[in-house]
Amino acid sequence: MKRRRAGYLVLGVLVAHLVVISVQVDTSPGTSVLHAVTFGLLSEAQRLVSSTVAAGRDLWDGYVSLRGAHEEKIELQEQIARLQLRLQAQDALVQQAHSLERLLELDRTVELMTLSARVIGIDATPWFRTITVDRGLRDGVETELAVIAPGGVVGRVVGTPGMRAARVQLIIDRNAAAGALVERTRVPGVVVGAGDGMSLRMEYVSNLEDVQVGDTIVTSGADGIYPHGLTVGTVTSVRRGPSLYKTIDIEPAMEFDRLEHVLIVTHDERLAAAGDVR
Repeated sequence: MKRRRAGYLVLGVLVAHLVVISVQVDTSPGTSVLHAVTFGLLSEAQRLVSSTVAAGRDLWDGYVSLRGAHEEKIELQEQIARLQLRLQAQDALVQQAHSLERLLELDRTVELMTLSARVIGIDATPWFRTITVDRGLRDGVETELAVIAPGGVVGRVVGTPGMRAARVQLIIDRNAAAGALVERTRVPGVVVGAGDGMSLRMEYVSNLEDVQVGDTIVTSGADGIYPHGLTVGTVTSVRRGPSLYKTIDIEPAMEFDRLEHVLIVTHDERLAAAGDVR
C-alpha cells in the first residue's frame, strides 16, 4: 500500500516537472509546448463542433427541402383533382348537349306537338317504375299523355299533375300496357310490364302468328295514348303458350336508368283525326 502511494507521488512529481519544462520550452518563437498542445486540443474541439453544426444544418436543410417537396406534391395533387373535376363537368355538359340535340332532332322529325321536359326524380322498385318530370299543369300537361324519347316509348303521365311537375309511369311498370304490333308482320298485341321492372312481354298474340326473335315491336296507336309507330323494343324470346297465345319476351328500346330529358306528347294530329272520324 505504501509502495503504491509512493508510486503515485513520483508520477505526480514527474507530470508537474514535465508541465514546468513544457512552459519553458518553445516550439516556435513565442509559443510553448503547453500552448501548442492546448491550441491543438481546442482546434480539434472547434473542428468537431463545426462539423457537427454543419451536419445539423445540412440535416435541417434536408428536412425543410423534404417538407417543401411534400407540400408541393400535395398542391399538385389538389390541382390534378380540380382539373379532373372540371373535365368530368365538361364531359357531363357534352353528354347533356348530345341528349338535348337528339331530343330536338326527334321533335323535328315526328308529326307531333310535344313539350320537352327534364327528369327530376326516379322511383324504381321491382314492381313499380315511375319518374318525375319538371312540367305540370301550368305547362298544359294532363294525365294520360304519352311520353317519348329518341330511343322510343318512355311511358305516360299518370295521376293529377302538379303545377310544375308530373309523374310518368314507365312502360316497364308492371301495371303499364300499350297497344303494339310486330313491325315485320303487322301482328297486333298488347305490350305489358313483365313484372321485374326491367323487361316487357307481348300478350294476346296467337300461337299461329309469325313472330321471331329479333323482331322489332312498335306502338299500334290502338290504345289512344301512344302515337303509332314508336319503337317499343326487340323480341328476345318466343315460346308457344299452353293456351291460345304465345309467350313473347321483349327487351325495351329505352335505357330507362339513363333518362335525362323526354318529350311529352301534348297533341297528335293523327289521333285527333281518328277521333273526328269516330
